[in-house]
Amino acid sequence: MLRIKYFGAIAEATQCNEEEIILKHTRLSEVLEDLSCKYELEKFSIQIALNQNLVDVNDDILITDDDEIAILPPFAGG
Repeated sequence: MLRIKYFGAIAEATQCNEEEIILKHTRLSEVLEDLSCKYELEKFSIQIALNQNLVDVNDDILITDDDEIAILPPFAGG
């Protein structure tokens, strides 16, 4: 099972803080596409963390059942 965590406004939109899903794909972009269809994530500006490391969603990233994906609202540095 792949663990997905949601934060901020994204957690409000999904009405959950986290969920586990059956891994159907091996690429992060495909998982995000499925989640976007389910929760309309394209409405949000998001950042993605894979196993607690920020990643570029445009990179071709392989994932496994043991991975954790966090979908984060953008945050400002200072």
